[in-house]
Amino acid sequence: MMNRSSQPLLFLVEDSPTLALLYQDYLRNEGYEVCHFALGQPVLAALPERLPQVVLLDLELPDMDGMEILKFISEQGLPCSVVVITAHGSVDVAVEAMRLGAFDFLTKPFDGKRLCTTVHNGVRHQQLSSLVDSYRDNYDRNQFGGFLGSSLPMQGVYRIIESAAASKATVFITGESGTGKEVCAETLHQLSPRRERPLVVLNCAAIPRDLIESEIFGHVKGAFTGAQSDREGAAARADGGTLFLDEICEMELELQSKLLRFIQSGTFSRVGSSKQEKVDVRFVCATNRDPFAEVKAGRFREDLYYRLHVIPIQLPPLRERGEDVLQIARRFLAEFAKEEGKRFDGFSPQAERLLLEYTWPGNIRQLQNVVRNIVVLQSGPRVEVGMLPPPLDQLRPKYVMPEPGEQPGLPSLANQAIRPMWLVEKETIEQAIDQCDGNIPQAAALLELSPSTIYRKRLAWAASSQE
Repeated sequence: MMNRSSQPLLFLVEDSPTLALLYQDYLRNEGYEVCHFALGQPVLAALPERLPQVVLLDLELPDMDGMEILKFISEQGLPCSVVVITAHGSVDVAVEAMRLGAFDFLTKPFDGKRLCTTVHNGVRHQQLSSLVDSYRDNYDRNQFGGFLGSSLPMQGVYRIIESAAASKATVFITGESGTGKEVCAETLHQLSPRRERPLVVLNCAAIPRDLIESEIFGHVKGAFTGAQSDREGAAARADGGTLFLDEICEMELELQSKLLRFIQSGTFSRVGSSKQEKVDVRFVCATNRDPFAEVKAGRFREDLYYRLHVIPIQLPPLRERGEDVLQIARRFLAEFAKEEGKRFDGFSPQAERLLLEYTWPGNIRQLQNVVRNIVVLQSGPRVEVGMLPPPLDQLRPKYVMPEPGEQPGLPSLANQAIRPMWLVEKETIEQAIDQCDGNIPQAAALLELSPSTIYRKRLAWAASSQE
């Protein structure tokens, strides 16, 4: 059970009564809640019940080796910072303690200032770790439903879909062609209570204008030339489920008014019939245009726009999704290689860099076609720059591959004053981000780091600057 006190909770594991009283006096004056243990076994019993933020751990205890407590905390994955205290500060002991996950190491004797500073750092470290873990658990998903990708723009999309799925509210999806609007509709449906009922997809741009009303509402026999029998439309087939109207802005104004009445009342008539039918349908629609611009241009009814535009979802273009490009490309490569019976293990670093730098006007659909072209026409085991089809074959990397041990685009440190490593690291990362125009996933790829590492470090720097 987590500590719910407003004061940070510390476990002090120290068998010397005199030292324990001294340490408690130091720490309580700093506003910490301190639980003292003179033996190790009670600590093992207490940890699962009341988890502290910091454990001050003496390694020499009457009933056990303090390392056993550290091993227990490490093996159980308990989220607390362990500060090891010992009078025998050998390098071997310190190395072993750090290997097992100790946050810091204090060698007796030490003063109150050193103790409080170390504990403060341990509390801060644990708070930041909890924040990062919470972020990863709730937001840092590398796939969701039918989507693949862990970029921040997609995390926002995932959260909206997750929140909206259970509702009956109409969802209006916008985004460039190839960004995954149908995948979005399918994910909404699969996460909704309607998942056992049909998802009916209707592309308003792919159906002739004189047939689209019949496709949506159905028709009766003889309603028009060629109507040789009664036909059920998408509205009836979607009863109890979801009706996805793709490219909704392609619909004629006259039909838009009929669609508005259908959405408002849940009733419709088949073409050629006056009989009213009632259905329970959840509406999802999509367009690759700016719907409000279509309203202002008079091509889309304003009242229909506001009826449909209840929960908007804007899908980001692939060029704004950073390293998602590589994740998606690798998935396509594995799938198509299996289909074609070929062996491809991945992309070379130079090829990956070009994939990141290309703007992908056709978005995921274009990336899919590029990877399929490579698999069909080339042989592995690795995709090299020379295998990339047009227009990627005309590109050249903006950044020169660094020599081993060098960072890209960074000045030599020769004849410069030696600075703290954390400051050099911070400047290196920030400079790489600037060179990539703020694109953190691209900067991470160049630095051979994961984007989450950069986000975590920036979070820690921001917290330190506020102290």
